[in-house]
Amino acid sequence: MELQPAYKETRKEMPTPMIPQLDFIQKLTPLLGFRNIALANTEADDLMGCYALAACKQRVEVVLATNDKDLFQLVGPSVKVYTTAKADLSSPKDQFALLGEPEVTTKWDVPPKLIGDVLALTGDSVDNIPGIGLGRKTAAALILEYGSLESLLANIDKVKNQRTREKLVNARDQILQNRKMVELDCDMKLPLKIEELRIKPDYPKLLAALEKCEFKSLLQEVRDEAMSAGVGAQGSLL
Repeated sequence: MELQPAYKETRKEMPTPMIPQLDFIQKLTPLLGFRNIALANTEADDLMGCYALAACKQRVEVVLATNDKDLFQLVGPSVKVYTTAKADLSSPKDQFALLGEPEVTTKWDVPPKLIGDVLALTGDSVDNIPGIGLGRKTAAALILEYGSLESLLANIDKVKNQRTREKLVNARDQILQNRKMVELDCDMKLPLKIEELRIKPDYPKLLAALEKCEFKSLLQEVRDEAMSAGVGAQGSLL
């Protein structure tokens, strides 16, 4: 990235045992009925953001399966986040959670649309975006008090805590860079239309692949699902 060359520089390399699995995953996902979408020089979160907003315009409900902090900015009436993170589960028995606006607001202490403003102050260690020495609680409180990052920066002289005020003054340029770094680029043209993303499993080939990999419990689930869909093992309608 031009603004911050060290962006994502600290990301660890993919574990070696996972590398051979990529080819298998890319071959399996179409059998599950999903489309593999990728664009050169485009980050996955930007692409997901584009599809989420496009789907909302068509009144299609969206569930984002992600732990990416940036994507929480998109949560709204028609967008939720699917997560398996233990911190987001209501009880130890839960395997996943769907986070809507109330849950995300509780998690971040600000509404989803202000999460980018908070990240501009705190930074993001996962993406190697430097913070300015403020914790998330402090950053969220400041953003809520002033209504937005723009308003906060325009009223730095009114911040009561002297140390916090000094941090904001000294890191103003860094903060503005950070805000651009966490902003999603959702203006690109979609590689595939929303209508082309309907999930259509290829049950015969999927069952064969699962049998080959000896995914016994998953195999039975897919067999039951295929039967419910009226599709036999050879692809014929029952």
